[in-house]
Amino acid sequence: MLSTTRSSAASRPLPSMIFASRWLQLPLYLGLIAAQAVYVFHFWVELIHLLEAALGDEQALQALVTSIGYKTDAPLTSLNETVIMLVVLALIDVVMISNLLIMVIVGGYETFVSRLHLEGHPDQPEWLSHVNASVLKVKLSTAIIGISSIHLLKTFINAANYDEKVLMWQSIIHIAFLLSALAIALTDRLLSHNHGGNAH
Repeated sequence: MLSTTRSSAASRPLPSMIFASRWLQLPLYLGLIAAQAVYVFHFWVELIHLLEAALGDEQALQALVTSIGYKTDAPLTSLNETVIMLVVLALIDVVMISNLLIMVIVGGYETFVSRLHLEGHPDQPEWLSHVNASVLKVKLSTAIIGISSIHLLKTFINAANYDEKVLMWQSIIHIAFLLSALAIALTDRLLSHNHGGNAH
């Protein structure tokens, strides 16, 4: 019966073409992999600058100060705790965005394009075994909150170089992210509860 259904679906060209159009998303995921490579390169450039600055290289120190947007009235000739903290937070930010990219690439491909057939693979992510559009949405929203938290922390550490309006709006946007994630998680829970109730 199942084979008959499959053959009848395959014999209809329009549904087959529409279903095959999911492969148009493949270049998008390949593009995200390229973006991931750029993040890896950026991470190592910043890390090398940090190590060089720690060894007394003033050019590397100035490159770090410029990249993090740190300003001070006194001339900066060596690393201080604030600069180190801001650079480390920037590196953590890159890692968290990379994690977000991996979730979108792997989870999105598995959900919307084709199965990866990783069952039994020792490195299969735990969340991938039960991934769907709803789970992916919740995980992405929590990842975005984490990234927003790092950005907000960086802003507060370097608050002297920001306008009050920037600080206020970043806080408001972060709260909006929190409320959005809470609404998404609550909606997902209600939907899964309703599906569970209907199953009984």
